[in-house]
Amino acid sequence: MNVWSYIQGREETLAFLTYQHASLAFQTVLVGTVVAVLVAVAVYRFPVAAALSLTSSRVALTIPSLALLALLLVPFGLGVVPSFLMLAFFAAMPVIGNAIVGLRSVPDSVVESARGIGLSRRRILVTVELPIAWPVILTGIRVSTQMIVGVAAVVAYVLGPGLGSLIFNGLSRLGGANALEMALTGTILIVAIALAFDALLVLLGRLTIAKGL
Repeated sequence: MNVWSYIQGREETLAFLTYQHASLAFQTVLVGTVVAVLVAVAVYRFPVAAALSLTSSRVALTIPSLALLALLLVPFGLGVVPSFLMLAFFAAMPVIGNAIVGLRSVPDSVVESARGIGLSRRRILVTVELPIAWPVILTGIRVSTQMIVGVAAVVAYVLGPGLGSLIFNGLSRLGGANALEMALTGTILIVAIALAFDALLVLLGRLTIAKGL
């Protein structure tokens, strides 16, 4: 087995598949995060709604990704659309929980002080609550990103983009020429994407989290 020999001469194809995989993961995590924060903002002030959202987001993570993909095939067919919807759905789940927990953990005294100086509810949310909750939200985004980079491989089953095609093509041809090298190359590149994204999110945290939080 010689992965390096397999890579040589295929750099352009592998770079394109890596870009597809990273782009799909980035876009779905971004959309999932925006949706998750909006849901958290809508429910965190209401204990029952917040508890139901927390429970639902955790239960939703137990749905098999392939089963959800199969359900999305009926209305959307093969390709990018079901792949994107499935990944964005799963990307939102860890962030919803962390966003709710983070917003509800903001001390009441801090909120009251902000009200005391005349800030509106929206201004308090944007300038006080979300910044204080941001470290917890970012942790959820990191968990979501690592999960999505890995789960994105399964979209190859519905002709979705990314490195999953390398892995599944290699596994389906085990025993044939370069089959194991193909699967291993796809796996290594996915791990590299996950590590790169996590490093970028750590850097983002250092740049955006206020000292003392």
